Amino acid sequence: MSGTPPPGGRRGARRDLGPRPIGESVSQAVARLSEAGPAQLSAVFSRWEEVAGPVLGRHVRPVRISGGVLVVAADHPAWATEVRALSASVLERVGEIAGEVPDRLEVTVRRPGGPAGKARIPPPVG
Repeated sequence: MSGTPPPGGRRGARRDLGPRPIGESVSQAVARLSEAGPAQLSAVFSRWEEVAGPVLGRHVRPVRISGGVLVVAADHPAWATEVRALSASVLERVGEIAGEVPDRLEVTVRRPGGPAGKARIPPPVG
């Protein structure tokens, strides 16, 4: 039975140790949120339009950097395609600003077509 998870749990699940000091929990949560240092994240997020360019930067936003992966969200599938095509230059620019080049870029699409009642954002031309 060595290959099956314990009943009612997952293999490798941590045992609940009960309440812990809030500072310990917050520190652990922050560490899990990003493997990149706070200065790197701050540089990439605060200078995103400089990284991506003014037009692309308005339609694609950074979400997180974790495990060597920069995750970005595009507001339209066409912008997702555009940032994928430019991924090498975006990653290189992130490296120039943050001091470390992520291994790859992962793109998600959020709000395809935009929320109801707002004008649709046109896809890139070209």
